[in-house]
Amino acid sequence: MTQTTEALVQEPRAGRRPRIHRAWFVAAVTFVTIIGAAAFRSLPGLLIDPLHDEFQWSRGTISTAVSINLALYGLTAPFAAALMDRFGIRRVVAVALTVIAAGAGLTVFMTAPWQLILCWGLLVGLGSGSMALAFAATVTNRWFTERRGLVTGILTAASASGQLIFLPLLSWIVENHHWRPAAVTVALAALAVVPFVWLLLRDHPADVGLKPYGAKEFLPKPEPVPGAARRAVTVLFKAALPHSRLRSSGGTPIGPFWLLAGTFAICGASTNGLIQTHFVPAAHDHGMPVTAAASLLAVIGVFDVVGTVASGWFTDRFEPRRLLAVYYALRGVSLLFLPMLLAPSVHPPMLFFIVFYGLDWVATVPPTVALCREHYGEDSAIVFGWVLASHQVGAALVAFLGGVARDVFGTYDMIWYASGALCAAAALMALVIRRRPVAQTVPAVA
Repeated sequence: MTQTTEALVQEPRAGRRPRIHRAWFVAAVTFVTIIGAAAFRSLPGLLIDPLHDEFQWSRGTISTAVSINLALYGLTAPFAAALMDRFGIRRVVAVALTVIAAGAGLTVFMTAPWQLILCWGLLVGLGSGSMALAFAATVTNRWFTERRGLVTGILTAASASGQLIFLPLLSWIVENHHWRPAAVTVALAALAVVPFVWLLLRDHPADVGLKPYGAKEFLPKPEPVPGAARRAVTVLFKAALPHSRLRSSGGTPIGPFWLLAGTFAICGASTNGLIQTHFVPAAHDHGMPVTAAASLLAVIGVFDVVGTVASGWFTDRFEPRRLLAVYYALRGVSLLFLPMLLAPSVHPPMLFFIVFYGLDWVATVPPTVALCREHYGEDSAIVFGWVLASHQVGAALVAFLGGVARDVFGTYDMIWYASGALCAAAALMALVIRRRPVAQTVPAVA
């Protein structure tokens, strides 16, 4: 290490109050970036009825585009994490935001279902996948060695904060000015964040001569990792194949990857796929105005911030497996009551459900990231990307099946009950995951 670099990483002299670590500013930039990109997450549930009314497309057809969007959101994440290792966080995120803006903007010209699938399903799906929670996991892993659970919770909550900001606005635009101005608003929001990312985000603490927050030693910036796609697939196979040494040490024959992926698939099914996509049209079926239903989703976003940050704090202090079991069990119970709560107006029991569900919305993320880090070490961001892919596959499946169920049965009740049962299964799966002995940390893929 050169003398200049050593000077940059010295601890503050005695008697001098240390400055705020640069890692917190990077986390703040990441938070604002995810908020800006969250506009696209607010819109699909608001588009189902307007597109059905204007183009006479079935809800199943519209849900197909939403399903592709959700699936690509997850399937792109592990490759995006590997691309961040190869080209840097800043470049990948800036390109992703531009792709989101292009996809959302082009929807205003569509006249056929395949164009909806291309713009909203493919382009926005690919762009949003690169802005997925693997982005937050990568930033956390690089810039923090302490407070990782708390930072993960804060960055996860950013998506909910974006929903809080944009959902009431977009619902008002859709109801008063039709859906096209809302799509343009999403595109402009994504574009507005690009210069912010390019100017303020940094890839690694070594870029500014700092240690990660809480680290004892200076860590040089790793060399770019070539073969991003190959590495993402290699990490998947390594994580997906149970290790014989884990079984011999008391682990389950089902590897931790499959249990994490299974629970997170159910998480996606019961949040993005179910509530975020179908709550507004389901409430509208019962006579509730669209703006009122969208405002309830925004309230979920408010309490999601509280629940996710609290979950990060809990994850730093309690067993993440037990936290996951509690979160999924409570979510399943709440879904069983939802069909009885839907009504033309908002009443106290519905508000209780919204608050309760908001606190539990993505509280599952910090303990899931912690378990990935525990089992997969330096590869954990990519492994979490694959786990997130299962989250979005589950979301995509239920988004599609929810639309089909509504077309066939004229109601969403069956989907609510089935999702509640799945959450109970996820709680049991979380308890099966075993702790990895410290000595058996999995090395990173070269």
